[in-house]
Amino acid sequence: MYRDNSLMPKEAVRLAVLGTLIQGGPTRYADLAGSLRHFLDRIAGPSLDLMGTSLEMLRYEGLIEALDGTGMEDNALLGPTAAGRAEFDTLIRANVRAPSSDGLNKLVIALKLRFLHLLDGESQKDQIDHLVSLCETELARLGDLKKASIGTDGHFADWLDHDIAQTQERLAWYQDLLARL
Repeated sequence: MYRDNSLMPKEAVRLAVLGTLIQGGPTRYADLAGSLRHFLDRIAGPSLDLMGTSLEMLRYEGLIEALDGTGMEDNALLGPTAAGRAEFDTLIRANVRAPSSDGLNKLVIALKLRFLHLLDGESQKDQIDHLVSLCETELARLGDLKKASIGTDGHFADWLDHDIAQTQERLAWYQDLLARL
């Protein structure tokens, strides 16, 4: 994790693997690898940073285990270990870095929302409250930028208004979700 307790790409992949196994139960090696590749590519786009973590490494570290067979070579059924469940709990509670528009942050937020229901109610609220705070901080930053950019030529002001509107919409969505929890 970064110093601010936010996830690095390798840890985002760990969260995806562990959350998938905890949510869906034991899964065949090939099915797990294929579904993760599909999800990660569709959310964050192709990324060398995200391709580096192998299921074999997670097995070696004791976070997942083969329930039958040995691994990739015989398409073993994989499941999380107790250490993997503990790691999932740590990873899902990690911070999201500002701004929230880069590919890694989008992936981390998508993973949090995908597996949020696996946490207790109070922890779910804490995670969404953190995302609300992140949006509020982003809006303050963008507002300051807009004030400092008044009178500039070009399309920057229009783009900034668009970015502010998207962040306001995201904030409203998170606030609505928080109210529903």
